[in-house]
Amino acid sequence: MKLNFRSFVIGALALTGVTLIGTSFVPKVHADEWNKKTIVTVNQPIIAGHMVLDPGVYVWKLMESPSDRHVVQIYDKDEQHLEETILAIPNYRLQPTGDTQFAFWETPAGVPKAVRAWFYPGDNFGQEFAYPKKLVAQLASAQPVPIPSNYREPEPAPQPEAQPTPPPQPEPQPAPQPEPQEQSAPAPATVAPAPQPQALPHTASFNPLVGLLGLASLSLSGLLALVGRKA
Repeated sequence: MKLNFRSFVIGALALTGVTLIGTSFVPKVHADEWNKKTIVTVNQPIIAGHMVLDPGVYVWKLMESPSDRHVVQIYDKDEQHLEETILAIPNYRLQPTGDTQFAFWETPAGVPKAVRAWFYPGDNFGQEFAYPKKLVAQLASAQPVPIPSNYREPEPAPQPEAQPTPPPQPEPQPAPQPEPQEQSAPAPATVAPAPQPQALPHTASFNPLVGLLGLASLSLSGLLALVGRKA
């Protein structure tokens, strides 16, 4: 009886110990699942957010925030220095995979690739990063332009000889306006003298004049006789 009780107590203690040991490992497993902690090895420079990550080992994970699950933090391999904090947006994929997946943006030649999306193993939803326009433009403008080995400076084109500048032409002066002339009063018209009666030719006679005088005398005497009768 004592042996059975002792065995029961030993078994209960052993079960309790295993439970405690298992509980001690649960937070670490859930912590990695919660913050998506991922160790990333970079073999060549890449753009993450607004900085260039040099080749090396980095730790990627989500910020410990229950409200915002799209803030990505990148640490050095010892998690002693925060390299970059990126505000991401949700991204979705149809077929999840069992390993970490990255997608990259297209960048100009000579510019490091820019991370576009990060998917944690087994997740349909991932983190998408905006295209770093300003950083890519700065890196592209800083790239030296390759020069071919057979490149030769073009010979300068001959400059035309300078022609003497002609003297300035005098500006045309306006023609003088004619001064107004005073109008003289019109000269009085010359009145032609009345023509003088022409003298009778010397061949004319006085006979008609004598006849007229006689006729006038007869008329006058008749008139006087008529007046006397009435008186």
